[in-house]
Amino acid sequence: MEKGSGRGPEEGTEIPDSLYSRTLLLFHQGGISANIPTISQGKDFYSILFRSILKVQHLDPGRLICLFSVIPAVANYYGGLHGGAVAAIVELVSIACARTVVDEDKELFLGELSMSYLSAAPTNAEVTVDASVVRSGRNVTVIAVEFKMKKTGKLAYTGRATFYSTPIAKL
Repeated sequence: MEKGSGRGPEEGTEIPDSLYSRTLLLFHQGGISANIPTISQGKDFYSILFRSILKVQHLDPGRLICLFSVIPAVANYYGGLHGGAVAAIVELVSIACARTVVDEDKELFLGELSMSYLSAAPTNAEVTVDASVVRSGRNVTVIAVEFKMKKTGKLAYTGRATFYSTPIAKL
């Protein structure tokens, strides 16, 4: 990998060689130049992965509680639950929770998704995911999601998803 234009965040500044080298080392140690395994290149690979680790514990209209273990496949370089995995789980669980109150004849469109990363869930930890409907109207449904460490009850992540819905046209 070649060093860029030599410009830093401000016009005319140079990136010191030591910072440049450490940044590249971080990427290489994290596997940025590694080949992606063939199995993970399949259609909908991540959805299948996340659905396989989530176990439904409780289901009511407007509420869904799941449990999962942080397996290495969803952990980051530092051994905690990957931020992208948090987002994927928030989306998946939110859709399922919204479907407990939104009619099947309405299509759901994810309009907003936000996460707060409060602390890390380490590899092999069990995490409880609690999703609940905050608001559900004719065209908007808002879901709040909390990730808590099963052992301690400590809040690790929160998420919020906003879905817009429209009835499917009958032709």
